[in-house]
Amino acid sequence: MTRYAMVTGASSGIGLAMAEALARRGRNLILVARHREMLESIAIEFTQRFGVEVLFRACDLGEPLRLSGFLLELEEGSRSIDLLVNCAGIGNSGPFLAQEWAQEQDLLDLNVLALTRLCHTVGNLMAVQGGGQILNVASIMGFQPGPWMSTYAASKAYVLHFSEGLREELHKTGVKISVLCPGPTRTAFFRTAQLDAGKFTHDDHMTAEEVALYTVRALDKNRAVIIPGWRNRLQTRLPRFASRWMTRKLWGSMLKSRTSV
Repeated sequence: MTRYAMVTGASSGIGLAMAEALARRGRNLILVARHREMLESIAIEFTQRFGVEVLFRACDLGEPLRLSGFLLELEEGSRSIDLLVNCAGIGNSGPFLAQEWAQEQDLLDLNVLALTRLCHTVGNLMAVQGGGQILNVASIMGFQPGPWMSTYAASKAYVLHFSEGLREELHKTGVKISVLCPGPTRTAFFRTAQLDAGKFTHDDHMTAEEVALYTVRALDKNRAVIIPGWRNRLQTRLPRFASRWMTRKLWGSMLKSRTSV
């Protein structure tokens, strides 16, 4: 039976880079994102360049009804998924009370609800077939409070802790869980989250392709928590050495100065 790696958020950024890194290794793919035209173009390119089978499904995973329909397709389908990369996510920034609630709801629906439901559905399918691997994408912001990005940081803290808990629960089923916690990466994330990219990313920060290469190697080793880059690993240790008050103040000062709204 043909096995597939399914990547959500596969049309750009780290999701696209992960899809390419897996295709380079000969993995057949199922790509999921909102924009059908972009997915179709990527599928044709990867098929021609790497000689792999690339399927795609245009779906807004942040829409609960569309997500439910997609999950039903997976449950009733015959395709075997042995790797799920949960990369779809959005960010925002600025004062929480000034945000439109619809925008906050969209973030929670995609970053938390969709990821959790995908883990539940695909995790069950993997357990039945005897195993598989799930990679959830969090952020180094999941390790500490993120004033001025409070909802985003909290959503990534959820992903981090959910993934670590699930890893312990599922290890006897053959389903391996890992969580990726990237730091600032040179992608379009900062623009869409209304952050000043120039103040966040520098030439020595990792590209999405570098993050993806590091990650696929870490998945081979079944790493629980994957943090690419020594600077990022250092930042995640800050809460161990500073008080929560100090950590909150430092991150709040940094994020407020880099918010572009």
